[in-house]
Amino acid sequence: MSDRPQRLVKQLEAEELDLLLVTGLVNVRYLTGYTGSNGLALVGPQTRLFVTDFRYVEQSAVEVDASYERKTDQLELLDAIVDSLPSGQLRLGFDDANLTVAQHARLSEVVPDGVELVRAGGLVERLRVVKEPGEIERVRVATQAADAALTQLLEQGLAGRTERELAIALERAMSDQGVQRPSFESIVAAGPHGALPHATPREVEVDPGELVVIDWGAEVDGYCSDCTRTVATSEPGPEAREVYALVLEAQLAGVAAVRAGAGGREVDAAARAVIEAGGHGDDFGHGLGHGVGLEVHEGPRLSMRSDDELQSGNIVTVEPGIYLAGKLGVRIEDLVVVGDGGCEILTSLDKGLLITG
Repeated sequence: MSDRPQRLVKQLEAEELDLLLVTGLVNVRYLTGYTGSNGLALVGPQTRLFVTDFRYVEQSAVEVDASYERKTDQLELLDAIVDSLPSGQLRLGFDDANLTVAQHARLSEVVPDGVELVRAGGLVERLRVVKEPGEIERVRVATQAADAALTQLLEQGLAGRTERELAIALERAMSDQGVQRPSFESIVAAGPHGALPHATPREVEVDPGELVVIDWGAEVDGYCSDCTRTVATSEPGPEAREVYALVLEAQLAGVAAVRAGAGGREVDAAARAVIEAGGHGDDFGHGLGHGVGLEVHEGPRLSMRSDDELQSGNIVTVEPGIYLAGKLGVRIEDLVVVGDGGCEILTSLDKGLLITG
């Protein structure tokens, strides 16, 4: 944990910043270890400051890395950083993606003359995209728990149960595996409802012969997993099988393209070309994947618009899909760790079309 601020300071030097004010709670957690709901950090070459309010004094004493000075403020946390600012002219970076307009106005009021406020969003996120071994292990454990939960759900059968009932059962099964919480609201979408990539589970029973898209994830020690499988409740018919086979071919092509040095656009294109050649290019309307870590959606991105270059230690999803409005949807998603010569697939579940009850 104490190495992360040091790496951040190198980025500050490159951006000609003297200090960075970190207000986004995910980034605060990454830098300090703090998991509460109110806190901020101030980081610079000679500065390690963590600020919270009275409610979290004891919690932060346990969680926050020992390299940080701790302060408590009952009214406005931003006020507490003023005494820790070096005297004279300095450039103070702030995360413009996580600082409200009102907070910026307050910060402008309290900082002394000579302090220049500089927009500096994304600096901590750049560190977060490359995972340390301990982070990869947490995602691995979360993935294993999620895989076990889906296996348990499928053994109990899907047909005759509502989408919402299945989603609740899946999340309960993950809890039984010891995870803190789902990493996002589980998606269970049957038949034509599966054509909605981010469908909300309904109080509608799953019928025999339908494809069911299940997208779910677990969270372990703050780290997320993310996976999708599409299963059939009985023989789904030739069109469904054709679409499934095409998505699977695209998914395998995408996974094969993942390696350090590959561009996010390049990897997306490897999978997208398969779907386009199969005549369903217009039915694959989202990017191929995204980074996963402390958040279920973070960098790098795999998409037609991505300028990201994959690095060893990235964790990304590979999740092509085809969505036929009014008919069906198919998405197959694995979570993978990027390496120099390819990738390691964390998801253990088979990708062949499973027909269950």
